[in-house]
Amino acid sequence: MPVSAKISQAAWPRIAIFAESSDKLALRLAKALRNAGAHVCVVSLKSCGLAAGGLLGLRIPGFEDTPPDGAFVRSVPAGSFEQVTMRLGVLHALRELGVTVWNDARAIECCVDKSMATHLFIKAGLAVPDTYTAQSREEAAAIVSRECTAEGSAFVLKPLFGSQGRGLQLVRKPDDLPPEEENGGLYYLQRFVEPANEGGWQDYRLFVVGAEVIAGIKRVGQGWITNVKQGATPYPAPLTHELSETALRAARAVGADYAGVDLIRGRCGTLFTLEVNSSPAWSGLEAANPGVNVAGVLAERFLDAVARMVASSGRKARMRSRSRISAL
Repeated sequence: MPVSAKISQAAWPRIAIFAESSDKLALRLAKALRNAGAHVCVVSLKSCGLAAGGLLGLRIPGFEDTPPDGAFVRSVPAGSFEQVTMRLGVLHALRELGVTVWNDARAIECCVDKSMATHLFIKAGLAVPDTYTAQSREEAAAIVSRECTAEGSAFVLKPLFGSQGRGLQLVRKPDDLPPEEENGGLYYLQRFVEPANEGGWQDYRLFVVGAEVIAGIKRVGQGWITNVKQGATPYPAPLTHELSETALRAARAVGADYAGVDLIRGRCGTLFTLEVNSSPAWSGLEAANPGVNVAGVLAERFLDAVARMVASSGRKARMRSRSRISAL
């Protein structure tokens, strides 16, 4: 029986969803949480901040007197370095207050920074494509000259902070490298992996919630960029032991409670871990797996985690059984 089913119905958990008002998936998640008996407030991290004179030391609209029992992060809005640092600081502070945060600030930071994520994958024993960083065009050119000697060899130049296939460039020779001012003076170069000959350009996105892969897609593109947002077609992926175990290890490596894990099988047969998205969308996943209700699963597992934290801390917040979660 889920932990939350054992707790009195006298009061329900208060949940903050950090998202922008245009985020339709956040609204679906809010509905699923409310169906489960939670009080939900959707709030942008843009409106949050430090309030040293207040009871919490934080300013979170809807939670002026007490912190939420749980905080679910759908997005950290873009902004200046200082703004993003403060927004992540709010998430760090909530964790220090004993609030269940999915995903917490450290996991988000690890996932957003591709160099740190790659380091953690290697530390966890996962296979990753050869990867290099350089802080000048001259250094990057030397790497490309040294490593791209075989016919057809190439690197993918990726923004250190980026998602959905935006800003990717194929680099086969030093002249392909952009000037430093176009990428902040940081070159993140990852060996281009030609996929196994299984029907064109394709890779995998597996959706992890807690300690389980709930569904996956095989993304098939017309070209080497296979993100659904870039026009690739999603198909249901077979959740083999190898795919599932690799995705779970990758999510654990970065400390993510829920995640979209990107994997690719090279022609050599090796399954490589590319990256982990700490705030994945799931529309394409549900389109390819019509029996999967991602918002419902997220609500159930998240509230279980909240209930365990509440029970272990002795706080009085309580929640009712989530048997009323309905398919959205």
